[in-house]
Amino acid sequence: MTFQLPLIVLCFLCTACQSQVQQTIPTPGINHNTPVSFADKIVDAALSITHDAVSYNGSYFVIDYPNGDVPKNIGVCTDVVIRTFRKLGIDLQKEIHEDISAHWDDYPRLWDRKTPDKNIDHRRVPNLMTYFKKYGTVKPNSQNAADYSPGDIVAWRLPNGLTHIGIVVNIRGKNNRYQVVHNIGRGQEVEDCLFDFTVIGHYAVDRNFYLH
Repeated sequence: MTFQLPLIVLCFLCTACQSQVQQTIPTPGINHNTPVSFADKIVDAALSITHDAVSYNGSYFVIDYPNGDVPKNIGVCTDVVIRTFRKLGIDLQKEIHEDISAHWDDYPRLWDRKTPDKNIDHRRVPNLMTYFKKYGTVKPNSQNAADYSPGDIVAWRLPNGLTHIGIVVNIRGKNNRYQVVHNIGRGQEVEDCLFDFTVIGHYAVDRNFYLH
């Protein structure tokens, strides 16, 4: 004698199993034993863009506004930060353009510019540094790895005098210090380079920092 469950019961069991599976699938990169912080989300977003094939290209582009971006297959160090925050629903192009327009004298005048430029202002390291200093938390520019946490934004002065920027992530490198997502010419990558250059800016932000 073959015992068969009624069809309606089988359907219920399948639905229940699917629901349980969907509820238990973890989000990559997040420790589900602790509450997800905004810093965790920054880290996950930064790591996610390292899977995109990007060639280094700092050319000037006319882009959409708001939520404009250069072609997806190119970018520079600032685009790492811009694309990371955009994944979290924060459009730094719009936020910085509006802030520069309202507070012109707060920002450096390094490019012989006469008016704000929504195509490029947010893609310049000194402007990002100014914005994070105004609306984030300034942290020490130290040589102590313990001062740097996943989700922090770090700016450097390179040996050639140029500025650079990246995001600290939760992957350990040499000496057990955190690594960085950045683009210094090889695309959007994770690298153990926190103290390879001179730190000139170090910032932390929370989910409300841009609501000014």
